Amino acid sequence: MDNRERLELRRHRMAEAPPILRGGFRPFFLGAGLWAFAAIAIWLWSLETGAMRIGALDPLVWHRHEMLFGFVGAAIAGFALTAVPNWAGRLPIAGWPLAAIALWWLTARILPFAVPDLPHALFALVDGGFYLFLSGLILREIVQAKNRNLSVAFVIGLPTWWTMRVRQV
Repeated sequence: MDNRERLELRRHRMAEAPPILRGGFRPFFLGAGLWAFAAIAIWLWSLETGAMRIGALDPLVWHRHEMLFGFVGAAIAGFALTAVPNWAGRLPIAGWPLAAIALWWLTARILPFAVPDLPHALFALVDGGFYLFLSGLILREIVQAKNRNLSVAFVIGLPTWWTMRVRQV
């Protein structure tokens, strides 16, 4: 497929998707902004009420985790899902596959509240699994394009290790 065909396919794919799902930055940057606001509100509420738990976690652990994996994680996912197609010269993920990835991130944010008695290891699998999947997706795009940015995929996979450490607290 030459460049013109690739661009035409990209335009068609983007036109078919709902506007929020036409690029990785859209759902993830929106999610990062909304989650930053919500997480700060929840954190202030926990300080004001002296809550002993936020969802399934100690308030300080929850705050650290959500700033790194909720807010920053969404920003990294949005950046990576936007930059990698440009680096690799491949089509971006759009439409319902992008919605599924964004829903996975959102599930990891809500799960501690929805199922507070769920073992921490299962929370870690959902939260860490998101980063492993994202890392694998990026790795696939970079390898297929024979691009030099392999380290990006590995750096994004590192939070999985950290998630396992935090969730064992």
